[in-house]
Amino acid sequence: MTNDFAALFPDEVVTKAFTRLVDVPGLAGKLALITIDNGHDHTRPSTFGPGGLTSLNAALDEAFAAEPAAIAVTGKPFVFAVGADLSGIGRISEREHAHQIAQTGHDVFRRLTESKIPTFAFVNGATLGGGLELALSCHYRTVAANAGAIAFPECFLGLFPGWGGTQLLPNLIGPDAAVTVIIENALSQNRMLNPKKARQLGIFDELLESPDFLEESLRWAVRVINGEQAVTRPEIDRGKAWDDAVARAKGIVEARTHGASPAVTKAVELIELARGNDLDAGYAAETEALADALMSDELRSGLYSFDLTQKRAKRPAGAPDKSLARNVTKVGVVGAGLMAGQLALLFVRRLEVPVVITDIDQERIDRGVAYIHGEIDKLAAKGRLSADAVNRLKGLVTGSLDKKAFADADFVIEAVFEEMSVKQQVFAELEQYVSPEAILATNTSSLSITEMGSKLKNPERVVGFHFFNPVAVLPLLEVVRGEQTDDAALATAFKVGKQLKKSCVLVKDAPAFVVNRLLTRFMGEVIATIDEGTPFEVADNALEPLGLPMSPMVLLQLVGPAVAQHVNETMHAAYPGRFGLSDNMQRFVAARKAAVWITDESSQSAAQSASVGGGGRATGGQVVDPEVAALWEQGDKPSTSEQVRDRALNALAEEIRIMLDEGVVVEAQDIDLCMLLGAGWPFWLGGITPYLDRAGVSEKINGKRFLAPGVASVPA
Repeated sequence: MTNDFAALFPDEVVTKAFTRLVDVPGLAGKLALITIDNGHDHTRPSTFGPGGLTSLNAALDEAFAAEPAAIAVTGKPFVFAVGADLSGIGRISEREHAHQIAQTGHDVFRRLTESKIPTFAFVNGATLGGGLELALSCHYRTVAANAGAIAFPECFLGLFPGWGGTQLLPNLIGPDAAVTVIIENALSQNRMLNPKKARQLGIFDELLESPDFLEESLRWAVRVINGEQAVTRPEIDRGKAWDDAVARAKGIVEARTHGASPAVTKAVELIELARGNDLDAGYAAETEALADALMSDELRSGLYSFDLTQKRAKRPAGAPDKSLARNVTKVGVVGAGLMAGQLALLFVRRLEVPVVITDIDQERIDRGVAYIHGEIDKLAAKGRLSADAVNRLKGLVTGSLDKKAFADADFVIEAVFEEMSVKQQVFAELEQYVSPEAILATNTSSLSITEMGSKLKNPERVVGFHFFNPVAVLPLLEVVRGEQTDDAALATAFKVGKQLKKSCVLVKDAPAFVVNRLLTRFMGEVIATIDEGTPFEVADNALEPLGLPMSPMVLLQLVGPAVAQHVNETMHAAYPGRFGLSDNMQRFVAARKAAVWITDESSQSAAQSASVGGGGRATGGQVVDPEVAALWEQGDKPSTSEQVRDRALNALAEEIRIMLDEGVVVEAQDIDLCMLLGAGWPFWLGGITPYLDRAGVSEKINGKRFLAPGVASVPA
């Protein structure tokens, strides 16, 4: 490995590989045991950069030179290996270097595959990406029952397993299961496997429950070598089953990315190529494809996204000193509806402190407590809570009609109707009972935090605490600082957010904050084009090339038209020039319609004949609800898909620049973090600003990029 290549990874925490020869009872000869360890505890998992691959290669030299009876690879406590070191990828500006990292991984790992000496992977802990490829490169594999995450997360990043994964896995467990692991799981918010499931799929040959995992793995290896332990592998169908698997993969990729992530599309091609089970051809194709992917802006955006979610999210920009935070020993939740119930459940699970809920009548309170208890029971049924934990958590949740129950609460959050006067009244009532230091938090999605606390004696303890729905799933928490909010209240909010295992972003008190403001602007432009005469299906499918998680009209259905309209009215009041009001949307909400699209087969012919502006058909065979078509009054100036897309992207670029100028967040990176974690926008977009930069939208609208060249893009 060349020195200039290694120089691209100056921050590499080198994973060292140590070879030792061990005697194992029953084995005729020594076993060469290679341990990979970066010298840190499990919080800094082992990865492979240039130094790590060089060390592993040297350890293999030493192992083979000893002519042992077997070679085995294992990891440090709780970690096997979690893949390539991504720290230097952003510095690679020449394809030659990208090609070298792809080739080197293959060259080193393949030594284990082609060894005449039996090779084993003793997977004792977390195994991701290149770490899993290392394990697959061995002839046999054991896995510890308590091993952490097992997955190929590459497609989630806009990449693919490039050190043998696309070739080895389909030929081990079959193409359909490989499509699930490599593509479907990765594109399903990076779903992981547990050891039991990985063993059932055939990724591992043996799952060992014993706390003496290494010793048990050695004994198992001896039985395999001595012919006492049969290791069976399924016969792989290389005909129709492979065709079906590839077709399923193409369907998943089209549905999830719409072609917006070239490397994910390439993953399907490589799985198809693996049908021939020719490692020379497969590895050569992987190497070339990986070199191309590493030199793509989509991959650089994916790595930028990964860095934001793994680093920036853990150190929120602008957050006050942690030492100012107060302890929270009891939580109050005002409201007992669905959102309040979700919040109460999250607080009691993560903080394990008393949580009391209140509402306007006992029936609602009882229903709210019952919902929380029911959700705790569901977690227990899934094996995620013990019987003791169930009893303890249920005992911590109570309800009360009397707000005096909040007297000793340190943190009270309201989740009542989204109306300023209602929320002000709630806070005024609370102030009569809680201490002056108790945090008063609001889960408002768009209203002013400053105005909400303006009539209080202690407005400095009011803070925005905006979760996203579903609360248990989406990781973003917008922590909003009002004009009077003090550092102690803000620090406490960040501390609680971290305890809740949320990724917190500091946001200035501005209408709709970050995610809802951008989605509202974006949605408003799409709806405006429909009002002007663009067919629903043209407008709704216009953003497909970005690979967003859902189309605008599906998002509208998920959010709820009434909620979306309320937020838009708030934004229109603040910025009437950029956030218009649609009479059609008002009629849509007044008619209590929940969605534009319907799938009722009996209504399809009527819907098609009454559809607005054309066929009325969206993707997936859905049609425009004829009642929606009847109430929606359109103009005669339709736009093309490209025009709708340009208009929406131009609006996003303009709004983001205004938000940054207003100081809504510290930097563009915080905008991207919010869109990744709060709206589920893809890693390969980098959130949104890297995409706007590389598409030329930023410079066209604002005269400059959001990010410097080389940040979330290939260096010039």
